[in-house]
Amino acid sequence: MFDALSEKLQESFRKLSRKGRLSETDVTETLREVRLALLEADVNYRVVREFTKAVSERAVGADVAQSLTPAQQVIKIVHEELITLLGEAAHLDLGGREPVVIMLVGLQGTGKTTMAAKLANHLRKTGEAPLLVAADVYRPAAITQLETLGKQINVPVHSEGSRVSPVDICKNAIKRAQKEQHSVVLLDTAGRLQIDEQMMGELVQIRRNTEPREILLLVDAMTGQEAVAVAEEFNKQVPLTGLVLTKVDGDARGGAALSIRNVTGVPIKFMGVGERISDLEVFHPDRLASRILGMGDVLTLIERAEQSFTEEQARKMEEQLRSASFTLEDFVEQLQAMKNMGPLNDLLGMIPGMQQVSKALPEGLAEESIKTTEAIISSMTPHERRIPRVINASRKRRIARGSGTSVQQVNQLLRQFSQMQQMMKQVQQSKGRGLMSMFR
Repeated sequence: MFDALSEKLQESFRKLSRKGRLSETDVTETLREVRLALLEADVNYRVVREFTKAVSERAVGADVAQSLTPAQQVIKIVHEELITLLGEAAHLDLGGREPVVIMLVGLQGTGKTTMAAKLANHLRKTGEAPLLVAADVYRPAAITQLETLGKQINVPVHSEGSRVSPVDICKNAIKRAQKEQHSVVLLDTAGRLQIDEQMMGELVQIRRNTEPREILLLVDAMTGQEAVAVAEEFNKQVPLTGLVLTKVDGDARGGAALSIRNVTGVPIKFMGVGERISDLEVFHPDRLASRILGMGDVLTLIERAEQSFTEEQARKMEEQLRSASFTLEDFVEQLQAMKNMGPLNDLLGMIPGMQQVSKALPEGLAEESIKTTEAIISSMTPHERRIPRVINASRKRRIARGSGTSVQQVNQLLRQFSQMQQMMKQVQQSKGRGLMSMFR
């Protein structure tokens, strides 16, 4: 979402880094470019003005002028002010008497039903026992959709059809949660195409009857500054405790994300970063600021890896690396786990210095390559996967036919895998020699 903004900011800082010493004019010119980049990204004008003023007051000073690396000092200031702009990290409040009620609100089309399932999945993984509630009786497909998603993630769904009032459905769901000992109740309330009195009145009634600990507003990141106005209106009617940005993986300019916390005073708690149930990130202002400035986001990358690779897989991988006994079966298993971490372009963008590489890769190219690799390995016999050297010309032709690829592609995969095995052996040998030299 922040690609255009990130690119412009990085270009401004590249110009700055070419200068040995910075004058006040250099800083002013850079801040003018930063201001323009933020405005083009659809950031609220008042927010931009306050942000650049805060950076300017700190950057045009003795600390920067006397710094050995003045350009880096300015980038550091921008980074810190971006974090301030995005607000402090805010977690879900799950304390107090159970079941804890979380109410999801928002306009139609923001993805509330899918987000309810994503949050339920997230809470289940952290040890909670969630109950999903289908309280959107105006869109029949919403009830069916939530029930389907609930089955996918193994979380029960409370639904009473479309003839019972949403207030009664929510009250009955809480009684069920108490009886079945669910720790969290997630209310998927109805949305409208636009804010109206009837919708707001219904939300006020649900809030009054269920006493939610959290009221989370879903904000479509694609709607730009309109999202800020929507958040302000909802906050007047049903005091919000948090915001959830959806469709962050889209090509929106990102202004809503940078403005909404500052304008409304309501913290962002989660970001929906894809269509899959697992595509949900806890909002960390410092990490997002680092991504925007091209500094990567290693912590989120590690968290995704921890979620995608089981402890057993990690232990097995470590043993294989130590003994250099990595087979094609293991290779395809690791590829499948990597796919669960998200698109390769996104993963590369989280590694410091690799953002330009991720942009250079055509969208979906890496995923297509992984599919081809999986198809080739799946067309091999178990014996061939364990001992690739037995694969002769006739076997290669059979594998190519079975995988819908060419013999050249099969040869390329085998060559790459052989190089990988050789490299692993060399690493192990060099470690062994280093250990032996310690005892000489």
